[in-house]
Amino acid sequence: MSATQTPSRPDTKFIVILSDGMAENPLDALGGKTPLEAAHTPNMDRVAAMGVVGQVNIIPDSQSPGSDVGNLSVLGYDPDRYLTGRAPLEAGAMGIELKSNQVAFRCNLVTLIGDEMHDYSAGHITSEEAAELIEAVGSRLGGDGRTFFPGVQYRHILVADEKYDVLKGTPPHDIMGQPFADHFPKGDGADEVIGWMKQSWDILKGHPVNRKRIASGKSPANSIWLWGQGKAPSLTTYPEKYGLKGSAISAVDLVRGIARYAGLDVLHVDGITGLLDTNYVGKAEVGLNSLEDGDFVYIHVEAPDEMGHAGDPQKKIQAIEHIDREIVSRVLDYMQRHPHTRVAILPDHKTLCTTRTHERGRVPFTACGVGIEADAIPVYTEKSAAVSEHDFPVGSKWMDWFLGVER
Repeated sequence: MSATQTPSRPDTKFIVILSDGMAENPLDALGGKTPLEAAHTPNMDRVAAMGVVGQVNIIPDSQSPGSDVGNLSVLGYDPDRYLTGRAPLEAGAMGIELKSNQVAFRCNLVTLIGDEMHDYSAGHITSEEAAELIEAVGSRLGGDGRTFFPGVQYRHILVADEKYDVLKGTPPHDIMGQPFADHFPKGDGADEVIGWMKQSWDILKGHPVNRKRIASGKSPANSIWLWGQGKAPSLTTYPEKYGLKGSAISAVDLVRGIARYAGLDVLHVDGITGLLDTNYVGKAEVGLNSLEDGDFVYIHVEAPDEMGHAGDPQKKIQAIEHIDREIVSRVLDYMQRHPHTRVAILPDHKTLCTTRTHERGRVPFTACGVGIEADAIPVYTEKSAAVSEHDFPVGSKWMDWFLGVER
């Protein structure tokens, strides 16, 4: 059963706070609580008390529990219909226009030790260091239809021929501590792609950037890892789909790419990193200011997901508390000044500290504002959501409800 609300007014403002990977299973390290339950979140609980708490099945059974699937679904796009791959979404954020006969690969800089995937982010290498390494890789492995594009930190793009679209790849953050060779790309053309990955080892091993990192006790970026390939998607834009002028804020190319394909303005905020030290206040203030001439804003915060991948429940708690204190509090202040507003808080998937990777399953949401009738649940946690009667078994239908759209 879905949560109850009345249709929205034409002048309603909509705010979605996407706390990436926030949902979790109970942890022994937290006395059987999840990070959300253990965190001090008075502002999220205030949203719950004023509105509703429920569950959303964000990730379809047919899809892997990635942020590409999750954010598309939350934004109202059925991943089974619209997802062509993670990399083309990130390419879109970087202004890379894919031709009809091209695919984009996500190209991570990773750290391999022995036969294991040690670090999917090469110690969260800086963008400046990474650019030098990707330039070196591109000078040797580029050409013959292949072009490497530097991105942010460890996240980069390879554009190649469309024949590689059929490959099956594995995200490196899903195989931390596991033998990496078991997870090389599979399918027609895989031998060539694996060959590029292996050739990068010699290119990166003695590079001055890595020599400096090793001397400083940091993880070297000693391999590229290719995955998430796909052709350019085609999304119905928010002005076409919902009649809304909207914006999005994220430190992550993936989310910025989805936003661009969805016709949302991608807003710049100084100091956003995708990590625990991101500029939470700036995200809130820039997002709320965008509503002066817009209808909708999507504020994406990556930090809880990254802390889950790090396997650190205490830092995940810190990330959640930062969001509550520095973003949700300002959104609630805005709602007091602008009563024709709706706000929602939810993650896109679970990110487990125990396995350091994503997991499918229902995640909790809370929402309040004009037209949303309050239920009797006063706190926002996975446990309170599990006993709620408000449930969305198809995640891509949740946004229709939140925006008051009848389909």
